[in-house]
Amino acid sequence: METHIPAFALLLALLIVAAKAGAWLSLRLHQPAILGELIAGLILGPSLFNIFSWPLFHHQEFQGMVIVLGELGVILLMGMAGMEIELEEFLKARRVALLAGTAGVITPLLLGTLIAYPFHRDLPTSIYVGLVLSATSVSISAQTLLELGRLRSPEGIALLGAAVVDDILALLALAVFTGVVNPGGGAGGGAEGVLLAIARMMLFLILAFLLARAVLPRMATWVQNQPVSEGLIALTFVAILALAGAAEELGGLAAITGAFLAGLGLGSHPARHTIFERLRPAAYGFFVPLFLVGVGLRADLRTMSLEGALFTLTLIVVAVLSKIIGCGAGAWLGGFRPLQAWRLGLGMISRGEVGLILASLGLSAGFLQPYEFVAVVAMVVATTLITPILLRWAFSI
Repeated sequence: METHIPAFALLLALLIVAAKAGAWLSLRLHQPAILGELIAGLILGPSLFNIFSWPLFHHQEFQGMVIVLGELGVILLMGMAGMEIELEEFLKARRVALLAGTAGVITPLLLGTLIAYPFHRDLPTSIYVGLVLSATSVSISAQTLLELGRLRSPEGIALLGAAVVDDILALLALAVFTGVVNPGGGAGGGAEGVLLAIARMMLFLILAFLLARAVLPRMATWVQNQPVSEGLIALTFVAILALAGAAEELGGLAAITGAFLAGLGLGSHPARHTIFERLRPAAYGFFVPLFLVGVGLRADLRTMSLEGALFTLTLIVVAVLSKIIGCGAGAWLGGFRPLQAWRLGLGMISRGEVGLILASLGLSAGFLQPYEFVAVVAMVVATTLITPILLRWAFSI
């Protein structure tokens, strides 16, 4: 293995350069950076150049190592997402946010399951497709509203709150699904096994939340006052990694759930902005680009059949409509005018990195097949492209 380290170092350098070059080009074209990083992975992957077949990088373990580094990036990304949540922002528009966020999970989950089943005839796979559609990523929408000067508008504040509700409910739904369903088959252990699995998950969630909110901030304060180099950042890494591992090994949950809870706890510490900014270089300079370009590396467009293309188009249409209908209806019931509700629904369309995280987890766990994974990646690219366009149009009315 030691003799392969120079080649692996060159591979990582190539992937990061490709990811950042793709991000730069995408931003120059006024598109989100995530789009360029994804496309860079598609170009280097089996769809076109297939770099893992090159003599220098043709080592069996290389692709697995890139995937592991990317998944560590996912864990770090979800921990940072937890830190960004501000309870005060959510409370400003709690009624609209709760209704829009809840409907924005239920509607895509149901519609996604319904449209996927005729293609697959497999209920767990169909439900997982619905779960992927239920996720949202408002970073692109938030950036668009910031450029328009509308992020602090009623729609902007409600969008941030609804995204919090959406993320939490989608993660809970994912946790329940992965805890009670085995890849490729039925539920684990019958009704009794399902109930025990749910009880185990809920117990872990409660204990982990209490630990994260009550203990982690105090530990962070103590560590901050100790003469240890980068002690606070080290504690952050330990908390995110430990809760991520414990979530999967002890709670039967997805690792990203534990990472999210760790971030949620550290998010209440006075130094949370400092912690976040200190994590950014490692996350966005190394781990996250490897995750995003790694998604493209795992997607093989050559596996796309005519039926797969039809499934992809159907998935994109349902991805767009389900968020507009679900979130828009929830916002309207919460007291928004029809135009405001429409804008909020449009802002929730993009799946972004959250959809990619769920897709990668589904592929690794066996819930998604390669062509379904390609369809989800195409859906993420499509929703990432159209969301800013639709939002700008909606706010010009």
